[in-house]
Amino acid sequence: MPPNATVTSLLRVQLGNAALGLHANAVQEIVRAVAITPLPGAPRVVEGVINVRGQIVPVLDVRLRLALPGRDLHPDEFFVLLGLAGRVVAVRVDEVDDLIDVDAEAVEGAAAVSPALQGLAGLAARSDGVLVIYDPEAFLGQAEAEALDAALAAPLAAALGAPLGATVEAAVASRG
Repeated sequence: MPPNATVTSLLRVQLGNAALGLHANAVQEIVRAVAITPLPGAPRVVEGVINVRGQIVPVLDVRLRLALPGRDLHPDEFFVLLGLAGRVVAVRVDEVDDLIDVDAEAVEGAAAVSPALQGLAGLAARSDGVLVIYDPEAFLGQAEAEALDAALAAPLAAALGAPLGATVEAAVASRG
């Protein structure tokens, strides 16, 4: 790679036979898989939530978005925690491979390949196959993000004594 080439550092993970790249600067940590608690009212693309040292973290179903076959949670899997603007999310993966650098010129935009590739930053042809580069910022649409926020707020509002469906702000206000 030429010294002036722009590179992107990615964490390469496996989902079945698919290699997926996650932007290394978004990765907060990698943890072993634990039970996922369903989250009523969450969009279909959210598998549920996990508790990471007291923080409730939504688990995104990348398999669903990439039209890969679903599978039951297995203790050999991992959650990659990604920090997004104002939110931490977990992505369930089969294996965590390694950190790699990809030449930015080798990445083809996902929209150029197919508009159906929502949630992807691009595809990179590599000597070991095609790497699908995941874009966590684009994974949830606006309506899905709002539905997730509402689903996450509902249990907290209920715990504060508000009627079902009330916002946390309304619950706090009702307590005076």
